[in-house]
Amino acid sequence: MMNHYPLAAVVGADALKLALCLAAIDPKLGGVLIEGPRGMAKSTLARGLADLLDGGAFVTLPLGASEERLIGTLDLDAALGQGQVRFSPGVLAAADGGVLYVDEVNLLPDHLVDVLLDVAASGVNRIERDGLSHQHPARFVLVGTMNPEEGELRPQLLDRFGLNLALDQVPAPAERGEIVRRRLAFDSDPAAFTQQWAAAQAALRARCQAAREQLPGIALDEAALAQINQRCHAAGVDGLRADLVWLRAARAHAAWRGAGGIEQVDIDAVAEFALRHRRKPAPPAQQPPASPPQEAPGAGGGGDWGSLPAQAQPMGARRAVPGWPKKP
Repeated sequence: MMNHYPLAAVVGADALKLALCLAAIDPKLGGVLIEGPRGMAKSTLARGLADLLDGGAFVTLPLGASEERLIGTLDLDAALGQGQVRFSPGVLAAADGGVLYVDEVNLLPDHLVDVLLDVAASGVNRIERDGLSHQHPARFVLVGTMNPEEGELRPQLLDRFGLNLALDQVPAPAERGEIVRRRLAFDSDPAAFTQQWAAAQAALRARCQAAREQLPGIALDEAALAQINQRCHAAGVDGLRADLVWLRAARAHAAWRGAGGIEQVDIDAVAEFALRHRRKPAPPAQQPPASPPQEAPGAGGGGDWGSLPAQAQPMGARRAVPGWPKKP
């Protein structure tokens, strides 16, 4: 069995670890979109998440994959010759019960992102072709990553990711050193490193499992909903997906704490996850109107900039002109 870097051993990245755990507690949140440059341990964290899902699979969608590779295919020849539908599963079927990791999701064609988000939200993959249809469970936690410098997602697709956060912090020197030491220890002996962190990883797995079991008993109460509605309205978000995701995430956070209901701390803890990619950007600040040109000192009121008032000039000696003045 391949050893993955334990999520419990990751240094820092507390916000990202929390968002991933919330998505594991309630997969109906719609997945997590992580923004940030390379080298921020995004794939390491996503792999560690799979271990919290009762040993679920970790499946990566290859960049450049076709729609058939993603959703699977139906064998028409078998249907015509044998009278039965033969289905060849794709990536979505392999990810059922685990984590589907999509690196550089902003570089995928829009129609594939649409399919991913539809299935992540419904938990079912439906394939239809030439009058034949097939469906199968596809319940997974969708984790997408993107580097905004390489292109943005359309707002319509961005909104459909449940939670969003950015990894833009620069670790302090001491934290960087600990990250490097742990990584070198894992690379040197993955089995020994995993065993070293087995107890902490088991505790994290048990906490997620307990939260999943407690989740249905936590009410989506009206007081929490009213506050979330007010704050979404103040943020100027379009549609109602932010309200729904925020309320679900607050409930998952309450379950994560082991609480029996949603409290203020739960609403505040997940606010940025739900609003970051849905909040309307502030309108650009309007520049004050340009001042009219100043008139030069001494200028008249006619507004002719640069003109000077007429001034008397002394007359010099007249030049003699032949025949002037005339003699009497």
